[in-house]
Amino acid sequence: MSSNSDTEKKYNKWIVVLSIVIPLAVAALFGVNLRKLGFDVEPLSFLPPIYASINGLTALILIVALWAVKNRKVKLHENLMKLAIGCSVLFLILYVAYHMTSDSTKFGGEGTIRYVYYFILITHIVLSVVVIPFVLITYVRALAGNFDRHRKIAKVTFPIWLYVAITGVIVYVMISPYY
Repeated sequence: MSSNSDTEKKYNKWIVVLSIVIPLAVAALFGVNLRKLGFDVEPLSFLPPIYASINGLTALILIVALWAVKNRKVKLHENLMKLAIGCSVLFLILYVAYHMTSDSTKFGGEGTIRYVYYFILITHIVLSVVVIPFVLITYVRALAGNFDRHRKIAKVTFPIWLYVAITGVIVYVMISPYY
């Protein structure tokens, strides 16, 4: 057994745990409204444009990171991918904080745009859960130096993650008139 496999195996349990715990924690915390539970907290209503911007920044970072690796700027690629992961974590923290202090906003559009919005929203949510293990596995394979396997899964991870980042911005733009 190679050290690459050992490194990957060492992280496999964490990948499984985080891939389950993160969506469950977000779903659970999404349903908790601190104000309705009697806590005297101000709604963090200023956060949606900030976390939407973080999604947009993540999309840009992913695109530049792809350019970097295609141009053999491996260290830049590595740093950008770490930054993209950090942005995604920050997005998640701010998103949960907003929903724990504020009422959910209902989409007010009617007709075809309503179907478009909900299609984008649902695919965004589903793929945001799906992408978690992909990002973690892709990162661990790079960490282990298993670059052939890293490249193979990155070809799947990249478009999903990019779609999630971009549709996060689109969802915000579409619902922002109703805040």
